[in-house]
Amino acid sequence: MIAVIQRVKHASVTIDKTLKSSISEGLLVLLGIAHEDTQEDSDWLTKKIINLRIFSDADGKMNLSLKDINGDLLVVSQFTLHASTKKGNRPSFIEAARPEKGIPMYEQFVQLSEIELGKTVYTGEFGADMQVQLLNDGPVTIIIDTKNKN
Repeated sequence: MIAVIQRVKHASVTIDKTLKSSISEGLLVLLGIAHEDTQEDSDWLTKKIINLRIFSDADGKMNLSLKDINGDLLVVSQFTLHASTKKGNRPSFIEAARPEKGIPMYEQFVQLSEIELGKTVYTGEFGADMQVQLLNDGPVTIIIDTKNKN
């Protein structure tokens, strides 16, 4: 799994000109699921994101987690994170999970995030053409790949 994590002041997802989800201060996570990803990857990544200390404390140091600030979480599936550009100019997406695997893993990631965070996690829609808007705070953008967890 690959996650692009962005600390945001606000973010939203629109599908077919209809607002699907919006959050205030928190994290926007673009989540790419590969066909070889496992539940272990999902569990590890969820805990890592929820507890990542990237929000400022009273001294202005990045020392607080999403959980600490009671922030919002918006998770958007993005298979293009697994694009391979090694050959030619047209990306290949063969590493990305097919919907029959990707959808359940995406839903499990969201459910576990809700348990870890103790509140509703907002989402896009797996496989939909989405418009994502955000105001990146900092800017703070972090990329985590579960292949590099050890």
